[in-house]
Amino acid sequence: MGSTSTISLYSHPQVSLQVHVPKQRLQLFAPATVSVFVSVASRRKCVRFRGLVVRAVDGGGSRRVASGRRVYRESQAEFPPAPFKQVASFVAPAGAFLAVTFVLWKLVEKLLIPKPAKPSSVENKSPPQGMSWSFAVGTNLLPGLKAKIDRESKLKLNEFAKELRTFRSVDMSGRNFGDEGLFFLSESLGYNQTVEEVSFAANGITGDGIKAFDGVLQSNIILKTLDLSGNPIGDEGIKSLCDMLVNNASIQKLQLNSTDLGDEGAKAVAELLKKNSSLRVLELNNNMIDYSGFTGLAGALVENNTIRNLHLNGNYGGALGANALAKGLEGNKSLRELHLHGNSIGDEGVRALMSGLSLHKGKPTLLDISNNSISARGAFYVAEHIKKNKSLLWLNLYMNDIGDEGAEKIADALKQNRSITTIDLGGNNIHGKGVSDIAQVLKDNSVITTLELSYNPIGPDGAKALSEVLKFHGNINTLKLGWCQIGAKGAEFIADTLKYNKTISVLDLRANGLKDEGAVCLARSLKVVNEALTSLDLGFNEIRDDGAFAIAQALKANEDVAVTSLNLANNFLTKFGQSALTDARDHVYEMSEKEVNVFF
Repeated sequence: MGSTSTISLYSHPQVSLQVHVPKQRLQLFAPATVSVFVSVASRRKCVRFRGLVVRAVDGGGSRRVASGRRVYRESQAEFPPAPFKQVASFVAPAGAFLAVTFVLWKLVEKLLIPKPAKPSSVENKSPPQGMSWSFAVGTNLLPGLKAKIDRESKLKLNEFAKELRTFRSVDMSGRNFGDEGLFFLSESLGYNQTVEEVSFAANGITGDGIKAFDGVLQSNIILKTLDLSGNPIGDEGIKSLCDMLVNNASIQKLQLNSTDLGDEGAKAVAELLKKNSSLRVLELNNNMIDYSGFTGLAGALVENNTIRNLHLNGNYGGALGANALAKGLEGNKSLRELHLHGNSIGDEGVRALMSGLSLHKGKPTLLDISNNSISARGAFYVAEHIKKNKSLLWLNLYMNDIGDEGAEKIADALKQNRSITTIDLGGNNIHGKGVSDIAQVLKDNSVITTLELSYNPIGPDGAKALSEVLKFHGNINTLKLGWCQIGAKGAEFIADTLKYNKTISVLDLRANGLKDEGAVCLARSLKVVNEALTSLDLGFNEIRDDGAFAIAQALKANEDVAVTSLNLANNFLTKFGQSALTDARDHVYEMSEKEVNVFF
């Protein structure tokens, strides 16, 4: 007489809730029993839940009581009890599945859904005002470290300042203290009565930092050398510096190499030279000085009579700049050294320069015109000048292209010159014939003591020509023949010379392909008593252990060996060859207490 309500929870398994309700008005009472039928795998199970009773209520008394009793009896009807283990076998896997699914969902949510970006405190910070200095590479430090670094920086600066007040020569190059550090240190230079030489090279000093010297350089009367090379000072900074040095009476050497100095800065330096009478050495190497800057400096040379050394290497003077400089040299009486390496002055520039030096009223002792695209034609102008010059001591024509023809012209001039002691003809495409002409000069010239011929393909024939002369003639102390392609045969000629020569003390034979054969030839000469040779360089020669063994035996055999430096670096020595040389070195020390520095 009651109706049945069935609720389907899942398709598998199926759970049905059956409630017997009479057709009268319902009223809830507790406690009672609700029967739930669970269908698992097509089998009906009954589970009894206590806690809710559904009873029918109507207006009649007996009928209501009878109906209530019937409902009660039906609710109390016994069904087969459901075993607990069977129910757990369903509930436990379902719960575990739900738990694992929830955990995986949370994990995926964390990985795939980005967190809202927090505002960066570093990005929102405004850049600090003014300059910030730290005594170390890198200035982007965490805020917590900045105070510590600043303290360390101040301690270092205090140490530097103490050095400035204590020592006569102080090298502070490469300390990276920047403009602010210079402002701190410059106070130690004012009225300083100790330091005479100071280097602030490569410290990141700009044109603004140069203002730190204002009032300091004017009052300092002790400082003689100031090196500001390698700082991006620029033209404006150079102008400020020159204004301060106009009235300085102590600084004699000013080094402004690689300071981003251009024509305007060179003109400022020129104005300084016109008014300053204390500067003796001025270095402006590796800057950006062009024809205009050379013209300004040339004009200053006419008015200045105190400058001794002028360094303009690595600029952009060209032929026009050399021509302008030549006119300035004509009216100058003081210049002794002129350095013009790497200015691409060419043959025309050399012609003008030699003309100006011929009319120069002073006595120049050093001329560096290396790496300037000079050919045999330019060598002719140089030769004509050195024939007449009686003061020049050092001539550098390194890395030009004078060839055998130019070498012949220089050789003819050297026959008449009796002042030049050092001549550098390296890297000039000189072959055996050109070297033979140079060698003939040495028969009668005992003034030349240093001859540089490296990077010329002179070959074995050139080595033979030199050896035949130097065996009994000349006064060469330093002979450099590196990268000359002389081979083992050329080494044999040189070795024969060493048996008789009594003047050569420094011999450079690097990168000549000597191999073991050449090393063995030289070792035979080392066994003979040679009181002159002190330094022998055999690097880059493909020498192996056999060559090393021969040289080691020669050192042991000659108790009076004079060699103090032996370079065998960049060869093919194993630990056995190195060990042999080390034993020979120790043997020489034990027998004569002479130290031989062996490099391998």
